[in-house]
This record gives sequence, structure tokens and C-alpha cells, in this order.
Amino acid sequence: MTQSRPETGLRRASLASPVGTLLLSSSGTAIVRVEWVDDSDLGAVQTAAGDTSGGSGADRDPLLTEALGQVGAYFDGRLGEFDLPLGLDGLSASATTVLTVLRDTVPFGDTITYGELAARTGTAIPARAIGTIMGLNPLPLLIPCHRVVAGDGLGGYSGGRRGEGLETKRRLLEMEGALPNPLF
Repeated sequence: MTQSRPETGLRRASLASPVGTLLLSSSGTAIVRVEWVDDSDLGAVQTAAGDTSGGSGADRDPLLTEALGQVGAYFDGRLGEFDLPLGLDGLSASATTVLTVLRDTVPFGDTITYGELAARTGTAIPARAIGTIMGLNPLPLLIPCHRVVAGDGLGGYSGGRRGEGLETKRRLLEMEGALPNPLF
């Protein structure tokens, strides 16, 4: 785990996970971003963020420390739902509505289709737009866009390491028991 503070006022911390290295960003009052970073890029990200200490910085942002603990517990199979303040500033009202409905109504181990989520929002947002909104989700994993699937399969996924989005989605759903484990 590495924690840093970029010039924007956000603090960042990385965490190795079974689906790649995650970089979480905190404003101090909310977690505002989760992204996958290639291990080869992590040093450059930390340097750009102004982190040269190499320390964990656990005392600098209690919310970020809590988020790292919850994400670690999720991957260890000890946590199904996250209890963190999340920031969705900068998104449209429609995107915020869709992501909030997803977070609040699709629990660990469940999936929902793009069309079902569109209907559940109570808006006129079409299923295709739901897919676009999932791709804009700044908080994948914490707002579980991996649980949104196509009517005829997994659909897409913008999370994960470069080129591994769909495999990451499949692994997360398997881990949650929403897909059977492969036989081979």
C-alpha cells in the first residue's frame, strides 16, 4: 500500500488485488475515484502525485485508510458491501441517478441487465445509455458496475488492467458467486 497527495488536494493510495493494482483517491470527505494502474506505471503515478516518501501514510487520511481496509476485506471474502462516503461530483444528474440506484439496489452476488437497471431508475434512460454510464463510473468496484450484464452475456467492462476488462468482470462476478467457477 502506498499513499500520496497530488497537487489537486486529493490523497491517493494503491492496493494490490487479485484483479490488479487499484489506485483509490480521497478528497478527505469522500472517495472520489478508483482506477486500475499497471504496476509498471505505479511509480510514475506516485511521482506525479508528489509521493516520494514510499510510506503508507495511514495517518494522513483516515477515510482512505478505511477504504483500503474495506477493499482488502472484500477481496479476502470478508465484506460484501462497502460503507464509505462516495463522491460523484462532475457527473450529470442522469449518471448520478443511475449509479446511485445501482449502488443501492444490486447487492453482492446479484446481477442486473442494462435494460433492467434502466427500468429500475424510473427515468427514460435507454439501456444503451446505461452501458455508457457504466463506462463513466469513477468508482468501479465501490459502485458495482461489474454487476451490470447484457441480456445475452456479460456485456462490456471498462475496469481492469489494460486489455483485461471482460476477464476482470468475470473474475469479480465469480468471486461474488454470481457466476459459476469455470470447470477448466
